[in-house]
Amino acid sequence: MRKYITLFFSVTFLLYACTGNKTNGGIIKHDQMVSLLTEVHLIDGGIYTIQQNPDSLYKYGTGRYLALFKKHHTDSALFSKSLKYYTRQPVELQAIYVEVLKNLTKKADSLSKIQQKQYNALPQK
Repeated sequence: MRKYITLFFSVTFLLYACTGNKTNGGIIKHDQMVSLLTEVHLIDGGIYTIQQNPDSLYKYGTGRYLALFKKHHTDSALFSKSLKYYTRQPVELQAIYVEVLKNLTKKADSLSKIQQKQYNALPQK
């Protein structure tokens, strides 16, 4: 009887381990998603500031997005799949966007400091 109980729990554990959390298969990990979304929003901001006609997004954005995905060793299909997954996990998505916002704020602050230094370096009249 003890052998059957051990076998039952072993098989149950094995089945649970195999069907447990399937997020590892084909989903971008949390930290990489934070980095990707930060850079996607920077690219979006850059594209929308130079938007001159309706085709600007395609004309200026495609190459930038492809370079970003290549840099992170991923592609747009995996990014879309991962984004869909995280939208179904609102707590996780919120945690990701908290970090994205921190990253964007740091970049904006450092840019402001650089601009302030350049402004202060100009000769005063």
